Amino acid sequence: MIAQKYINPFTDFGFKKIFGEEANKDLLIDFLNELLTDKGKIIDITYLKSERLGATDLDRKAIFDLYCENEKGEKFIVEMQRAKQDYFKDRSLYYATFPIQEQAKKGDWNYQLNGVFSISITDFIIDEDKENKTKLLHDVRLIERETQKEFYSKLRFIYVEIKKFDKSLDEIETHFEKWLYVLKNLVKIEEIHPKLQEKVFKKLFQIAEIARFDAKQLQSYRDSEKNYLDFTASLKTSYREGKEEREIEIAKNLINLGLDNEVISKATGLTPTQIDKLRLEG
Repeated sequence: MIAQKYINPFTDFGFKKIFGEEANKDLLIDFLNELLTDKGKIIDITYLKSERLGATDLDRKAIFDLYCENEKGEKFIVEMQRAKQDYFKDRSLYYATFPIQEQAKKGDWNYQLNGVFSISITDFIIDEDKENKTKLLHDVRLIERETQKEFYSKLRFIYVEIKKFDKSLDEIETHFEKWLYVLKNLVKIEEIHPKLQEKVFKKLFQIAEIARFDAKQLQSYRDSEKNYLDFTASLKTSYREGKEEREIEIAKNLINLGLDNEVISKATGLTPTQIDKLRLEG
């Protein structure tokens, strides 16, 4: 088995190594410019304190975030969301209010605001969009319903469902698709493909190579990786337990309808022995 060569960007360490370090901010700028192609190019960014973001324990486990502004004073919240939380859209809106409120000025103020952009890379499929299996980029804005014209351009929510991206290296064409490929497959990459020989990706591979880490960096990454594996395992356990509960509930309903074990087993996946046990429990 070949040892993993590059870091996992879905860990806190990996995400912030790639996108959250001053020396590597050109990577984040390049990625943001790919997402926001219809606005002026971002030339520079400044990282801001993000202590208001990810305030809960679950947030810190499930979501890694960065807060920055560009040379025009526009604000950007950039998040990697590993797991869906209840009301995750509400959460996006809630945290977007902080960059809005902090622009308030004391005294006589005319309420002029700089733009706020909330960008979420999600490692899950948005439930409401399960039927649209190919659409992975959602650019959400305030529009006037009847005319479909943009009503306000300074607040946008962008969701990237990276889990839906399934193109191979031979199929990718755009610079944005290269970003998606690298982020989704970084831990599997062993050799840099000719399509990924661009300057920005060469730098990404260089800073993401585990062999280049000193002892402190390596320990930090290993700790972050362990947290990722523990969190992933807990999600799988929760999903499995929830699935089993649903199967049992369905089986009980089918038992009450008088169906036999064979039919119930096909419908739920439970074994005849498990179904008999449910019958005895009443």
